[in-house]
Amino acid sequence: MTPEERHLWYDFLRAYPIRFNRQKIIGRYIVDFYCAKAKLIIELDGSQHYEDAGVEKDLERTQFLEQYGLNVIRIPNNEIKQNFKGVCEYIDLCVKQSLNENEPF
Repeated sequence: MTPEERHLWYDFLRAYPIRFNRQKIIGRYIVDFYCAKAKLIIELDGSQHYEDAGVEKDLERTQFLEQYGLNVIRIPNNEIKQNFKGVCEYIDLCVKQSLNENEPF
């Protein structure tokens, strides 16, 4: 795990009330964080993800994962460093929205 992944895991996701897994294998990919109940994947992106080849690979990866009915959110590493509280609030909002969408009527 990268330092940013460790920070997010140990300081937020590990104790989050909805269970997350880290380094989860889904198909041919290993995702950073996965919440089965919310059908949510969190990917933390370093600078290589913003180069042309990285953007193309991430798009292919996201499209593959979305075929499983999963929602993928991407968070830049620098946001973990500069706005950790905001990142945690964003993740919490995404989980809650996803749970509301996935609730049976």
